[in-house]
Amino acid sequence: MAKLLCAMLRKRTLILISGLLFSACSRQIPPEHSPDRARGNSVSFVNKVWRVSSSSSVAPGTLYVFMSEGTLLITSPNSKPALGMWKYEGGALTMVEEGIPYRVDILMLSGDEFRIRSKNPGKPVEIMLVPAEGPPVPK
Repeated sequence: MAKLLCAMLRKRTLILISGLLFSACSRQIPPEHSPDRARGNSVSFVNKVWRVSSSSSVAPGTLYVFMSEGTLLITSPNSKPALGMWKYEGGALTMVEEGIPYRVDILMLSGDEFRIRSKNPGKPVEIMLVPAEGPPVPK
């Protein structure tokens, strides 16, 4: 029963995130955010649903969405969704969670991997994100 409830919650969360992304697509998307854009990599982490694959302290399966207008949505089956903010200025990424800004290093960015290191107080938190699978498309 708990597995079914978690699956339903995850599906509803993905549907909510998809709706938010579609509404955000009408806004202007900031320049591509890639540490190696100079080499022709135009991959962006913006307006995509990312799932935590592994991390030094974030639960696997947690979802992250960096919306184009600067909203950060974080959700998992084990907690309430959280809204924060993010910005990318002067080659530096900052995530604001619960009102606290954290500098973030982008370690890797490709179409199928987004690795970051958040400089939280104490030990930095490393997070490996991969594209989240969406809900099944009706036939």
